[in-house]
Amino acid sequence: MKLSFIFATAISSFFVSSATGFGFSTQAYALTFPGISSATWGEPTPGSANTEPLYTGVGSNTFTWGEPDLPTGLPNRLTFNGTSFSADINSVFKIADLIYFNGTVFSGTSVESVPLNLNVSFSPPVGISQVFDFKLGLINTLNDATDPENSADFVYIDTNLSNQNFTFEGNNYTLELTGFNPDVPQISIKALEGATTTTAVYAKIKAVPEPTAVAGLSLLGIYLISRKNSWRRNTKSIKM
Repeated sequence: MKLSFIFATAISSFFVSSATGFGFSTQAYALTFPGISSATWGEPTPGSANTEPLYTGVGSNTFTWGEPDLPTGLPNRLTFNGTSFSADINSVFKIADLIYFNGTVFSGTSVESVPLNLNVSFSPPVGISQVFDFKLGLINTLNDATDPENSADFVYIDTNLSNQNFTFEGNNYTLELTGFNPDVPQISIKALEGATTTTAVYAKIKAVPEPTAVAGLSLLGIYLISRKNSWRRNTKSIKM
């Protein structure tokens, strides 16, 4: 069935209005976000397998877990060191360094995940500071004396909690932890038994489109489809 001229005109007018608003919001895509990061670790989740969890460092940037199997041994350790940055929209940038030491600890004394409270202070013109809540999962494997690779432990970013929003000048943005590699997806790192892995942590800031702009684009699609169908019908009538 044909859309009436009045209805089509209303759609066109609404789209123009929405697109105008969207044009103003696209200024958000041209911003650069300079700032500095820091972080503290939260209260970990032991998991059902760890009946006697042992940990330290809640509220600081260094977190340890597990009871060493020797008096001179060391527990597992994560140290999160923030850094300064300058981030363009939709570009991957370094937001911190992570130092991961894999200690030898007794079974049942570890934890399976730990919250990361990432504090980001944006410099002017943004000039806001916000804490973003993320979580790192910890995979503590049983040691294999015959194969060092099988004894490696892992740390990974929980992607279910790795997207957080903030607002600046009426526009919404998302800060996402993208992983440990700026070029390819990599959300986990490993450390061999008794070894240390140091890596950069990368992030991305994305603009979130306004609902009115999305609605305007949807109505444009409806309007263009109706015009295309009308043109086809008119063309067939002329040929007949």
